[in-house]
Amino acid sequence: MNKAIFLDRDGVINYDHGYVYKISDFRLIEGVVDALKFFQLKKYLLIIVTNQSGIGRGYFTEQEFQEINSHMLRILKNDSININGVYYCPHHPNDNCKCRKPKNYLIEKAIKEYKINRKLSYFVGDKHSDMQASKKSKLKKCFLINSHLNNDEPYEIFKGLNEIASKWDQIK
Repeated sequence: MNKAIFLDRDGVINYDHGYVYKISDFRLIEGVVDALKFFQLKKYLLIIVTNQSGIGRGYFTEQEFQEINSHMLRILKNDSININGVYYCPHHPNDNCKCRKPKNYLIEKAIKEYKINRKLSYFVGDKHSDMQASKKSKLKKCFLINSHLNNDEPYEIFKGLNEIASKWDQIK
């Protein structure tokens, strides 16, 4: 069985300017490359699970999403980072699909496809819906970064993926 770090994309890997779909707007968050290398060295699979409702809202096309996704994977590959899988929901929030977080369909799909041990796996997100999806899949722990939530949420909040990596032995 494999272990994995599940990651939201916007706000965790790249800066979230709201519906990031243009290559010119895509910028990795500082420290992400080092953090991903750290997790890779610890033998975690790296799997992105992201809501991309901009497709369903008509703000950008699935083709534009695929182009920026390929761009992201290429940048990371140039830094010797292998993203094992990218799972995304293209639907509008009102579509009531099974793949949009806080539902956990995409996490469960990755768990099955990659034979992941959920008791050894983690989720890193920046929204309450990420935390809910992670808990539904009974992953070992979920981490919240750059929170848009108010301070009375019951999650430990980190500044970024690099802070989680630097404190890994203390928090896992």
